[in-house]
Amino acid sequence: MAAPSGISVGPDGVARCSWGDSDDYRRYHDTEWGRPVVDDRRLFEKLVLEGFMSGLSWLT
Repeated sequence: MAAPSGISVGPDGVARCSWGDSDDYRRYHDTEWGRPVVDDRRLFEKLVLEGFMSGLSWLT
């Protein structure tokens, strides 16, 4: 069965968003992306980073 549009299955058999095509992006996708934030400190960190990094690549 083919993966839905925007989803790709890596050599390890894990389905990921199509942008997770490098080691750094795969690590970020697997450990951070789509995970709920459960404490205020972590939420603040994500909001601040997102504000300062808007429009920039995560690889920079």
